[in-house]
Parts: sequence; structure tokens; C-alpha cells
Amino acid sequence: MLIVLVGWGYVVLMMALAEASGPSGSVLGAIVTLLLYGALPMGLIWYVGGARGRAKARRAAESADVDPGRGGEPAGDPVAPVREEP
Repeated sequence: MLIVLVGWGYVVLMMALAEASGPSGSVLGAIVTLLLYGALPMGLIWYVGGARGRAKARRAAESADVDPGRGGEPAGDPVAPVREEP
């Protein structure tokens, strides 16, 4: 998937350069070309392509017996016991 995104990015970059350097082109047209033909479709493909990996990570986090924020130690009592004065 990454090679497809790199190739598409190259094609879009060349389209934007042609738009900016053409006789009737403009820099604004090149920016719009980069956004509409490049960033938006590539971001969408990257997001959809990573869905399987995100689901796998979510399932792994749900099935784990340790709290991910505590360095691999088992989760303890979240509230410290109250000390009573004699």
C-alpha cells in the first residue's frame, strides 16, 4: 500500500508543478491540485488501509491483563486505603 501512495504522491506533485508552471496556470491552482488530488485521497486510503491494524491493536488491548500505563505491572487498587488514627 505504501508504494501505491508514494507513486500517487509523485504523480500529484508533477501535476501541481505543471499547473503552477503552465502558461495559464497559477500557484493557487497548484495548491488546490495538491489538496484535492493528493492529500485528501491519500489520507483516506491511508486511514482505510490501516483499519485492520487498528482493530487488531484494539482487540489486543482489550484482552490484556495489565494496565498499559503502568509499565507492564498488574493493575492495583486505584484508591489508596484510608489510614485511621487510633
